[in-house]
Parts: sequence; C-alpha cells; structure tokens
Amino acid sequence: MEGQTPIKIDIEKIIRSKTKKRIPKFIFRIVEKIIHQREINTFFENNIGAEGLDFVNAALDYLNVKISIKGEENIPTEGEFIFASNHPLGGLDGLAMASIIGKHFDGKIKFLVNNFLMYLTPLAPLFVPINVGGGLQDRNLNSNIKNIFNSKQQLLIFPAGICSRKVNGKIQDLVWKKTFISKAKESHRAVIPVYFEAKNSRFFYNLARIRKALGIKLNIEMMFLPHEMFRQKGNTFTVTFGKPISYKVFDETKTQHQWAQYVRDIVYKMKNL
Repeated sequence: MEGQTPIKIDIEKIIRSKTKKRIPKFIFRIVEKIIHQREINTFFENNIGAEGLDFVNAALDYLNVKISIKGEENIPTEGEFIFASNHPLGGLDGLAMASIIGKHFDGKIKFLVNNFLMYLTPLAPLFVPINVGGGLQDRNLNSNIKNIFNSKQQLLIFPAGICSRKVNGKIQDLVWKKTFISKAKESHRAVIPVYFEAKNSRFFYNLARIRKALGIKLNIEMMFLPHEMFRQKGNTFTVTFGKPISYKVFDETKTQHQWAQYVRDIVYKMKNL
C-alpha cells in the first residue's frame, strides 16, 4: 500500500531491548542468517498493507504450500469452538490452520501465541498474546483472554505450548496443558480435535535431544524454526478435523489434566483416518 512503511524484523534490536548483557555483533549476524531475517523482511516489503488472513494467505502462497483437508464435514457451520491441535512445525501449521478455519468462518479466527510474536504486526489481528512464563494465568493478559473466549471468534489452540519433539522414537507433542479444557467448560464451547501431519528436520530433533542431554534449559532449537519453515517450501500438508467434543463431556470422572490427554490421544489416533 503506497505511503506505508513496511515492518522490519531487527533481531539485534529486539534482543538488546531484552538484555543488558554485552553480545558481540558477529553473534547477531549468525542469528540473522539462521532466522532468514533478510528474506523475511523482503517478504514484508513486498506485502505492505496486508494483514490478518490476507497476510497469512500471502505467506502460504509465497511458500507454495498446499493443504489437503480431511473431515471438513466435522466443522459445523454455526457456533463457536476451540480447535485443539498438535503442533508439529511451530509456525507454519498455525498459518495453514488459520487459513482453513478463517475461510470456513468468514475470517473469525484467533489463536493464542507467545507474546513475543506480537512483533509480527501484520499477524497481530489474529493473535491473542499470552505470557509463556505466566501462561494463561498472567494477570495483565487474563482479562483479554477471558473476553476472547466469550466472543464470537473461533479459537485455535496448541495445548502443548511448544512444537513437537521426538519422544521415544516418535515425533509427538509433549504433555498437553489443561487450560483449554477449563476454558471450554467456562465458555461452553465444544472442542474440535485437529491432527496436522508434518514434521521438522532431523537436525531440529537431534539438537533438542542434545540440548536436553546437556541439561540446557533454554530451548535453543526454537531459534531454528524460521529456517525449518523455509525448508517446507512446496510441500503439501494433510489436516484432519475430528468430530466436536461437547464441553459437557469434560465432567468430574477425570481431572482436567486427564481430559486434556484424552483429547490429545484422540488427535493422534486421527493420524490413521
């Protein structure tokens, strides 16, 4: 759009605003290459004015990503729902699902994200920021989150909180957090389970395994997620939607944590549908 200034990712500026530690410039140059900063900023320049789903679809087109949908008949035409999905990719899966759900519900789609991602202002209209350190209980954000769950928006949630890892030889989410169960009951929303068929590179999972073995708590493999996204150029992904699960199902026969794993199990069983 003429006259608008494109946003620009400046990872050095972002990191320096978060820490007072002295970091050598060559470290930033390495990080810039890892996250494809130049390519991302070029994309932003070429899509000035695009935001929300328009920006999402432009990104999917740029990456030449195709989506095959199974179980679309399980998505009702009316009502408000929580779409609970596995999180294999850590970014591109969210964009693809926002596109699918947004088309189905005339653009009414929001998804909960790490508040760090609010730097991606073209996507901000779709985001509900959460503080990863404080989770959904963060006092400064809790009111906004409550309003979203009581709105007419469809909500996409990745209950694992982080993208899948390789566990016991299988690529899968870690334990799902229970918050989406409690929110489903509070807002009287049915939960629609979603399985997204995809995986990151062997390097990503090996780095996560080595980092954990060394006792490093910082998820340094997450820094490579932009690189993993660009690796997916030209790929086709299959997304499977299951039948809605009424919030009334989540009764006292199980704890909310157990219900969360129950839905997780349903999602992974959908892999073979």
